[in-house]
Amino acid sequence: MRIFRILNNNAVVVVDGPQEKIVMGSGIAFQKKRNDIIPKNKIEKIFVLHEQSSEKFQQLLATLPEEHIEIAENIISYAEGHLNAPLSDHIHIALTDHLSFALERLEQGIPIQNKLLNEIKLLYKKEYEVGIWAKAEIMEKLGIEIPDDEAAHIALHIHTAKMDAPSMSESLKQATVLRDFVEQVESILSIEVEESSINYQRLITHLRFALNRIEQGDQFDPIDEDMLDLIKVKYVRAYECSEQIAGYLEKEYGIEFPSSEVAYIALHIQRLLK
Repeated sequence: MRIFRILNNNAVVVVDGPQEKIVMGSGIAFQKKRNDIIPKNKIEKIFVLHEQSSEKFQQLLATLPEEHIEIAENIISYAEGHLNAPLSDHIHIALTDHLSFALERLEQGIPIQNKLLNEIKLLYKKEYEVGIWAKAEIMEKLGIEIPDDEAAHIALHIHTAKMDAPSMSESLKQATVLRDFVEQVESILSIEVEESSINYQRLITHLRFALNRIEQGDQFDPIDEDMLDLIKVKYVRAYECSEQIAGYLEKEYGIEFPSSEVAYIALHIQRLLK
């Protein structure tokens, strides 16, 4: 392979037949110029992207600090190993761009917040572990301490880059619905939900599966009428809260829970009350 364009010390563009490819490797362009041959032992990654994506990636590689690019690539490599799954090539653009901007903000003293931190930690546990690994890696390599909120942002980027994962907007919507649900519970019942409690985690897990079933159009298991009546009578506050939130979610998000699910959710809310 011969160099067509040098992007930075660790990335070049080559022309291979009709395709442009981005080739990356530590010091791959050091003391090189156009038309020089790239040693095979220097090649670590090769990308073939769509034309528009390729231009965006080349622009990032040419303009962002090399240490930010290197950190992003380390995180992606670790994520693929930790999740034992390949990630979409677009993650090299999305995560690199996001991470560099986040690091610049932190260096300028601008705080990073993530209102969906607790939901992301529960929904995407393995991906959040990647975010925590990235936190330690960034501290070691750059001396910048990122907050757990940013680790959650990284986790969400990793999750949506999985080949079978929903889009970023869909993942954010689910996490937002769960956050909204808990806030409604706290408001209606005048309680503060302990987000580290096992009952909170059980509720979030149950809601997550329920939302997935609604999204996929799956049927819910029916509930025995006697059981439904018992829940309504025995756990009045919890059931009324569940019913009120179900109406809210239908109005705000178009999410419709069947009566059986309203009852099962009431049982989880009752645990929070206890």
